[in-house]
Amino acid sequence: MSGPLRYGYGTNGLTSHRLDDAVDLLADLGYDGVALTLDHLHLDPFAPELPARTATVARHLERRGMAVVVETGARYLLDPRRKHEPTFVSDEGRDRRVDYLHRAVEVAADLGAEAVSFWSGILPTGVDAATGWDRLVAGVAEVLTLAERRGVVCAFEPEPGMAVDTLDGVLELRRRLGDPDSLRVTLDLGHVVCNEPRGMAETIHRAGDLIANVQVDDMVPGVHEHLEIGTGEVDFVEALGALRAVGYAGLAALELPRQSHAAPAVAERSLRLLRAAESQSADEAEARLPEPAERR
Repeated sequence: MSGPLRYGYGTNGLTSHRLDDAVDLLADLGYDGVALTLDHLHLDPFAPELPARTATVARHLERRGMAVVVETGARYLLDPRRKHEPTFVSDEGRDRRVDYLHRAVEVAADLGAEAVSFWSGILPTGVDAATGWDRLVAGVAEVLTLAERRGVVCAFEPEPGMAVDTLDGVLELRRRLGDPDSLRVTLDLGHVVCNEPRGMAETIHRAGDLIANVQVDDMVPGVHEHLEIGTGEVDFVEALGALRAVGYAGLAALELPRQSHAAPAVAERSLRLLRAAESQSADEAEARLPEPAERR
């Protein structure tokens, strides 16, 4: 059983805020860190003087005592017309995805980030699964080569509708790559309800100490829509209890990309609800402990 969980909030849900203002807001609310999506708005990885800009962000995070993970789910950064394209499994442009992730690894190393998170992409129509796996393995291997040299942990996220859409797929990817220690798991709690074949606690325990990054949102079965805490079917008492049970010590960061218009209020009540759920899970775990012998 780990100690109290550490909570973060994703900058993809703070797109109406400057990055410094977003960090200050979250720190003032009591968050432990930030999940930083590298995009045109927040630390654009393709704009000039990236190392210098990254160093400025690192200093600000340090001043505010904020941990960081690097996220790479920018929607239109690589292609202004096609969401999330190109990817590891696209017919064309896969090298652009690898280049983006190489930049993300460099940023993560310079920030001292706990992980850099990414996913497979949607398999194009007419491309068979075997070809998709070949493309994915080759691209991820290129990213891991740099990540291992820079000492960065990569966390692969199963995404509903993508070529790798469940935890089992991530474990298969790791197997095909030789189970590298540098490739771990991003687990989105909403995705577990939406798409995973197992229940929440079983999924978390199956991932176990491979979990390097957690995304937090609510969701309902079969619908990939990130909802505010308490508006879907995620059992957060169960989820947070399971994360503590497996000893998870990384950030658990809210991912609410559609809530930027109300981010300050959403961030405040989300943290309050998560802390209440965690407290309840701790109380329930304590109640399950056997009584001391002298009290029997």
